[in-house]
Amino acid sequence: MGRAAAFFESKGTHAIGIGTFGPIDVNLKSESYGFITNTPKPYWSGFNVVDYLKRHLEVPVGFDTDVNAAALGEAIWGAAKGLNSCLYMTVGTGIGAGACVEGQLVHGLTHPEMGHIIVRRHPDDAYEGGCPFHKDCLEGLASGPAIENRWKMKAFNLEASHFAWELEAYYLAQALLNFILILSPEKIIIGGGVMKQTQLFPLIQQRLDTLLNGYIQHPALAKGNANYIVQPSLGDNAGLTGALALADRALQG
Repeated sequence: MGRAAAFFESKGTHAIGIGTFGPIDVNLKSESYGFITNTPKPYWSGFNVVDYLKRHLEVPVGFDTDVNAAALGEAIWGAAKGLNSCLYMTVGTGIGAGACVEGQLVHGLTHPEMGHIIVRRHPDDAYEGGCPFHKDCLEGLASGPAIENRWKMKAFNLEASHFAWELEAYYLAQALLNFILILSPEKIIIGGGVMKQTQLFPLIQQRLDTLLNGYIQHPALAKGNANYIVQPSLGDNAGLTGALALADRALQG
């Protein structure tokens, strides 16, 4: 954090936007606003990111989760531009998702933790799950580390025809079904390192078609529609651009 603050000190910075791993406190009225809370990442729990940067840079700070930031970036400049809502999910070292509805990021008691929902276990999957809190939640079964632990090799080393990808689609499609039924987003964008395996997109779509079973009638959810669940138009810069949007909102007050 010291190096980050030092980097910006001489840049004429007017505002900072932060899209960070969580869990975090995004409630402006909370005494712990700006804190990283109960994260499994070593040394970060209880650290007040917002206060640190405000003290060192004396500029407004926008603060949200990395996936909410990415959702905002894609809503303003990316795959969901011109739509009223979208959901951004990342599948990589962890799994998380953020949502933007009518230009506003979804918050509640805290912020969405969609990577830790419970999904049905595949009958041929014996892996116990790798989440330190919940074992076999979505992140515990379908994140990059879960794939590596299950198959004893990095995800990018697995062949496109490997059963791992059918298994991955099985879990991710269940998650998307839940998100569609609860939030009804107009576009779903999936990024992260695991999703660079582009063969996953049609597998997820096929599995989702089966799970929906025609229940929701909408052209976006028509069987085989490849324009509803997409890669981020902003690529790996989705979170970065969203953080810029958070900075701009903080500057505008």
